[in-house]
Amino acid sequence: MALATRTDRRPSTARTLWDSTVGKKTIMAVSGLFMLLYLLVHMFGNLKIFFGPGQFNGYAHWLRTVGEPFLHYEWALWIIRVVLVASVVAHGVCAYQLSRRDLRARPVGYAHRPARSGYATRTMRWGGVILGLFVVWHLLDLTTGTVHSGGFQPGHPYQNVVDTFSTWYGDVIYIVAVLALGMHVRHGLWSAAQTLGAGSVTRDRFLKITANALALVLAAGFIAVPVGVMSGIVS
Repeated sequence: MALATRTDRRPSTARTLWDSTVGKKTIMAVSGLFMLLYLLVHMFGNLKIFFGPGQFNGYAHWLRTVGEPFLHYEWALWIIRVVLVASVVAHGVCAYQLSRRDLRARPVGYAHRPARSGYATRTMRWGGVILGLFVVWHLLDLTTGTVHSGGFQPGHPYQNVVDTFSTWYGDVIYIVAVLALGMHVRHGLWSAAQTLGAGSVTRDRFLKITANALALVLAAGFIAVPVGVMSGIVS
């Protein structure tokens, strides 16, 4: 008698992770931490603009030569971009799917939703939307020059940044996005710590202080650039 062939296969570990709620939250936490690391490095790089065009343009050129001669020109930068885009997509998709899953689980809303929980949820959701739209505008403005306000000059990032923040709408778009970023980091870092098991009764206070401090540092560091241009310190 021939043995029956088994047609069903067990799902892979990666698929199981992706399909589970815990897996999606873990993916969001890890991708969020990678983006946070990128933002901290990016902020410190941006602050070089206060040391003049030579320093700022030199830093921008160095980013394109990292890893040479092992890596070709701009390869390291493109690797970072690809990983960053993958993190943003994974983060956004998981956030959307978790939101839809939560709505399906509770088709009827809470009679009295906790104010703090509702505030945090709305901040994360709308902050993420604002940041997603800002990233598109930011790339079209300072990377491709498509929506740049002045004469875009490839290879001259200092002047391009000054041009962007010499317009009121460039300042408003950037500052609103940075404030949304600060709120997103404040709530997101706390959530990531809980998801990855870093939270505890003794560590919760430290985690809250750390999340608040990082959010404040990032917001202040990024906003310093348009303020520097508006005040004439950077020109």
